[in-house]
Amino acid sequence: MYIKLIQPKMKKRPMDTGLKIHMAPPLGLLTIANMLRDDHCVVLENENVQPIVYTDKPDLVGISVTVDTLPRAARIAKKFRQAGSVVVAGGIHITTAADTIPPDCFDVLCIGAAEGTWPDIVKDFEQGTLKKIYRCRKNLRGSDIVSPAYDFIDKDRYLYCNIVHTSRGCPFRCDFCYNSAATRGYINREIDDVLRDIRAIGSRHIMFIDDNFAGNPAWTREFLNTIKPMGLKWNAAVSINAAKDPALLDLMKESGCQSLFIGFESINGDAVCGVHKVQNHTEEYETAIREIHRRGIMINASFVFGLDGDTRETFQDTLDWIVKNKIETVTSHILTPYPGTALYDRFKKEGRILSDDLSLYNTAHVVFRPKGMSEKELYEGYVKIYRQIYSLKNIRRRLPDCKEQRLPYLAFNLLYRKYGKLTDLVCRIITYRRIGILAEKVSRYLK
Repeated sequence: MYIKLIQPKMKKRPMDTGLKIHMAPPLGLLTIANMLRDDHCVVLENENVQPIVYTDKPDLVGISVTVDTLPRAARIAKKFRQAGSVVVAGGIHITTAADTIPPDCFDVLCIGAAEGTWPDIVKDFEQGTLKKIYRCRKNLRGSDIVSPAYDFIDKDRYLYCNIVHTSRGCPFRCDFCYNSAATRGYINREIDDVLRDIRAIGSRHIMFIDDNFAGNPAWTREFLNTIKPMGLKWNAAVSINAAKDPALLDLMKESGCQSLFIGFESINGDAVCGVHKVQNHTEEYETAIREIHRRGIMINASFVFGLDGDTRETFQDTLDWIVKNKIETVTSHILTPYPGTALYDRFKKEGRILSDDLSLYNTAHVVFRPKGMSEKELYEGYVKIYRQIYSLKNIRRRLPDCKEQRLPYLAFNLLYRKYGKLTDLVCRIITYRRIGILAEKVSRYLK
């Protein structure tokens, strides 16, 4: 059987360049490819980095759907269905909000983990008994998780191909996050399987792309002790409560941690509590930052603007706080109520949803009615704070105290953020892979 897997093209946000959409390959689709490749002809097309071919007549087409790519996914599906292909839609949006999907968009909805759905989809297709909906009904264990097909990746198209997942989901249930949906759980992979993926990548620089790398601290400690002799340099996302564990932070540093992505979300304690981010206590933020920085680890801080409790003054207050604490990199979002989340249900009940155009649900548009400011003030504040954070003045003011961090810090702030369009042009000329390799070499200056 001929099976095609497709990642629809995402829309760039105001601060994004081509570097964003060429950042990394889609591990979810690569996992499905690895599951099916032995018995079927499988191809993968990521529309962010290559055009979709519509003339090859696949038997099955699998499309990975996030909320903002749903309209694009529906258009892609229509073309393939008109040509006679059967289209399966899966991914995080299908899993969390399947009841919102128009019935005529796709032939099959895949709800839950691919490991617990795709084998049945393929078997039933071959037997002529295909169903409309497939749900992952078994509780996956770490040993059930399949490794991605790393050899499917065209490395010249991506900045980073050295990405690994060690877990699925998150133990927390913040209202605005997909993890607040009832369908989401948290499991760690088998350590030996993760090590196998690291060896398959063939790089000492690894980006762990879990929702929460330290969601199970006992597992994380065992894993870090295992990789400590390997001489890796790695980055990951963790919840801020990990900074309360000095021994865990020490182990992170000793095993090669360079930076941590942390969802601070807001410096306003009431705003954080309002979305049930129970692991965040704003009065502890600066202590956590000092502990992380003291170990020579950089921070990529995520903030969400438009929470109940935010006002026009929130943007300047947050900027001042970021500069004061010398946060190395910042990722900002407009609060976005994804369908299927607790936040969406609440806003829908309160009559605060302003748009049903899901292509706008990419954290760069105001799709709800904020309480403490107008929609225009929220959008303009979001755009402005990005410009201010990455102004030359504030890049200088945030320069890390740790000298070993300064070269990687400047490389990211200048080449990726401030002058990202120019860097993207260079990537198009000499390939994204070569720039990614250069970034890895720069990162080795971190001790």
